[in-house]
Amino acid sequence: MSEHHCTCHGNNPYLPEVATVVETVQETPTIKTIRVRFDNEEAWEKFHYEPGQVGQLSVFGTGESTFVINSPPSCREYLQFSVLLAGEVTHAIHKLQAGDKVGVRAPLGNWFPYNEWKGKNVFFVGGGIGMAPIRTIMLHLLEHAEDYGQISLLYGARSPQDMAYQGDLPGWLEHKRLKTTLTIDREAEGWPHKVGLIPNVLKEIGPRPDNTIAVLCGPPIMIKFTLAAFQELGFKDENIVTTLERRMKCGIGICGRCNIGGKYVCLDGPVFTQAQLNQLPPEM
Repeated sequence: MSEHHCTCHGNNPYLPEVATVVETVQETPTIKTIRVRFDNEEAWEKFHYEPGQVGQLSVFGTGESTFVINSPPSCREYLQFSVLLAGEVTHAIHKLQAGDKVGVRAPLGNWFPYNEWKGKNVFFVGGGIGMAPIRTIMLHLLEHAEDYGQISLLYGARSPQDMAYQGDLPGWLEHKRLKTTLTIDREAEGWPHKVGLIPNVLKEIGPRPDNTIAVLCGPPIMIKFTLAAFQELGFKDENIVTTLERRMKCGIGICGRCNIGGKYVCLDGPVFTQAQLNQLPPEM
């Protein structure tokens, strides 16, 4: 088991901080964004995290679940989590309103190795709720765009209504340092962007693998076929990065439910290169 990748600066990730919901955004019919801020101002001031790290969000009396922090570290107003409706805890989170109290255990897990990407192109692919971790690292890179080559985004969803971060999309499409492509699975009236499954659109765009890092996150089936598309385009497994926070349970390596072989997603991940995943048993 690896060392714990925590940058808590005095925060104990075993104990939740009580936080207040400051705002909620209904992103899609099934995805809700929750913005929270610690009640303890001293703990908030000390709090620091890296792009890709996750937090355990708990609804008192119901339980807790792991979600990536999808606001960039430069955002000091709140921590943002986007939650896909799935089970009891996520249903409880979807009912939260501004002013409600939650618990937050964070930061947990490792993060995207963005310092190793300096001077390189970075091509992001997000599918559905998989745009959440992409959002954090992409915004972080754009804040330091002078350190990187071309930054590109391919974001896909089933339909326009299933596309999260509608408030961000116009800015992403117009950003001078970001080349954005949006796609939906099937034709929809009034949709001005691409139509097609993410792997097919990726092959159509045809990013070159030279000096380029591929970062992908989304549903397992999308990752499987998008990974194959990147490999077909000539990308090496060590230059393909993904994140597996959906596998995490307790977040601190105790419950043992997120292990893949000898690795714990919460301690050794959730960020892995495809080369690292190739060393693990085929449980993906």
